[in-house]
Amino acid sequence: MSESFPRLLKMLRKEQKLSQREAAELLGVSQALLSHYEKGIRECKLDFVVKVADFYGVSCDYLLGRSPEKNGANITVEDIPDPETIRDKTLKTSILTTLNKKLLSNSINILYDFLAKCNNKHLTSEVSAYLSVAFYKMFRAVYSSNPKNPGEIFAVPDKLEQGLTSSAMSIAESNVKMLASGQSYGTLEGLENTEILDESSESIAKEYPLYSASLSNVIKTAEQRMGFSGK
Repeated sequence: MSESFPRLLKMLRKEQKLSQREAAELLGVSQALLSHYEKGIRECKLDFVVKVADFYGVSCDYLLGRSPEKNGANITVEDIPDPETIRDKTLKTSILTTLNKKLLSNSINILYDFLAKCNNKHLTSEVSAYLSVAFYKMFRAVYSSNPKNPGEIFAVPDKLEQGLTSSAMSIAESNVKMLASGQSYGTLEGLENTEILDESSESIAKEYPLYSASLSNVIKTAEQRMGFSGK
């Protein structure tokens, strides 16, 4: 059985605001057995997985960790909404949050255009891994500020989160520096041409007239947070 199943089984129950006893009765098992399933102490049979999928309205692929989507779909580029072309009325934004989101989004556009020029899938993957874990850390910190929010959304235990995320980011950062300098390691292949990005503040401003001011702002703000005011 997938390692994701116990966590998702518990998360889906809490999302429906069901006690373990209530869920067990509705699923036709004892509370003790459901508790063992949720803790991963015992493995259930396939017919129980199907029953859980039908009960919570999700796919078996989702329950088994084969798909990140509850309907079992595999996400593609076409499935991802473009924040620059849509307006989601469900998003609650203030002037400050909108400003900071745009600054970061515009700066990331420049970074990923740099990566596109490098045309190195390993470099792109490592940069993306670093940014994904950084986002994960901040999302988890904000989400977990309310102790009533179900923690089953995360597979990593609370006591391991800080160490594992910091380690993952350090590894990704080291890999990025190595690959960008043209060095290869294991299955990771470094850039063939390390001079492909011949850039300066002037060339960035000229090449990215809509985004360069955002990048400058993000860099300045970050260095001020580090206690460096610049020249």
